[in-house]
Amino acid sequence: MNGFEQVPWALIAPVLVIQFILAIVALVDLKRIHATNGPKWLWVIIILLMGIIGPIAYFIIGRRQS
Repeated sequence: MNGFEQVPWALIAPVLVIQFILAIVALVDLKRIHATNGPKWLWVIIILLMGIIGPIAYFIIGRRQS
């Protein structure tokens, strides 16, 4: 438990919050949108497993422009 005391939580916590918010917004958008570039189930996996890069990739690549 001694290692957790040395972690700079003031720097890490905002990044974790931003990552969580981006993932939620991306998943809600994925649920509401009708067409994506690629299967929706794959985008769910990418959004959830790739950290902060997953939601950003979804908004840049995954959304089909009409």
